[in-house]
Amino acid sequence: MNKLDLLIYDLGIPIFYIKIGLGFLFSFLISFYSIPTIIKISRRKNLMDEPGVRSSHERKVPNLGGIALFFSIGVCAPIFAYELFDLYKFLFASLVILLYIGIMDDIVIIRAYKKLIVQILVSVLMVVGSDVRIRSLFGIFGIYEINYFLSFIVSVVTFVVLINAFNLIDGIDGLAGVYALICCILFGISYYRLGEANYPLVVLSVVIIGALSAFLYYNLSDKKIKIFMGDTGSLLIGFLITFTTIYFIDIFIDKEVPNTPLYYLETAPIIAFAILILPIIDTLNVILIRLVNKKSPFEADRNHIHHKLLKLGLSHKRSTFYIISYYLFIIVVTYFLRHIEVNLLLIVVLFLGFLGAYLPDILTKLKRTK
Repeated sequence: MNKLDLLIYDLGIPIFYIKIGLGFLFSFLISFYSIPTIIKISRRKNLMDEPGVRSSHERKVPNLGGIALFFSIGVCAPIFAYELFDLYKFLFASLVILLYIGIMDDIVIIRAYKKLIVQILVSVLMVVGSDVRIRSLFGIFGIYEINYFLSFIVSVVTFVVLINAFNLIDGIDGLAGVYALICCILFGISYYRLGEANYPLVVLSVVIIGALSAFLYYNLSDKKIKIFMGDTGSLLIGFLITFTTIYFIDIFIDKEVPNTPLYYLETAPIIAFAILILPIIDTLNVILIRLVNKKSPFEADRNHIHHKLLKLGLSHKRSTFYIISYYLFIIVVTYFLRHIEVNLLLIVVLFLGFLGAYLPDILTKLKRTK
């Protein structure tokens, strides 16, 4: 128990709930009041996101909102969820590295392979240095516990893929921010229900929710105060959500840890997969389309789900609403089917995910036939 906990304990109020309240409040306020300053500096220095081939906006918009997210989370998380940073020594260092590479990319645009190298570096730091890794596949394809080398490979690939996948859905107003908000709410509730040992992850989730809530106030605005999270924000949030996802899966592995309750749910990785289904399916779908068209998987295009909805004539906000609603439906279905065989549930989730990815194409064809 550190000095902050002792101070709160003397007040006679449960420490956890104080951390939740203060974590959200300060995270929200730091993000909310730092963004206007970032917008002013961005306009003065012309640090703006210019409309291009892949962009779906028509005017210059500041794209350094990720700095406010880092500032908010970087200040509040180590204070109110300090246990995580004591346990996972490379967590904060990884955030700083991603902040640097994200700002560089938002300002001068760096080559993709350089970003990939940094993402691999950060992933290795977390997997090797902090031992944050996937240790079992829970019977997926008949595989259960995996050896360290395979665990290392799977975990690093998971970090890199999810960080990039989250970056790719950040294409219209509110989509990445709202989806990340929902992910944190779902994981936060799950950690709370899984007991006191996981309370630091609840606090971290709430801190991220506070920062994102303030950011979305500006991101969803149609006025001059609009801002994007940029690569800085998408890299940071994608990394943190991947970290919480792997932590979530690890909880359900049957391992002996003193004074820690044991849980086991065979479909835990599929539930985590369902929560992150949007960026995963969107990325897989885009890569498949590019390969079929004999193009590079890394070549920019407008085949993302949100691009397809915009082609149907929907606004940014309506597109975000429909996408989020559909993938929340997948999460609900997954939750109610969580006790069926793990591979069968995986097939159900994949089917619903790809169905959502191709629904806009189906609607477009129906619209043309009328």
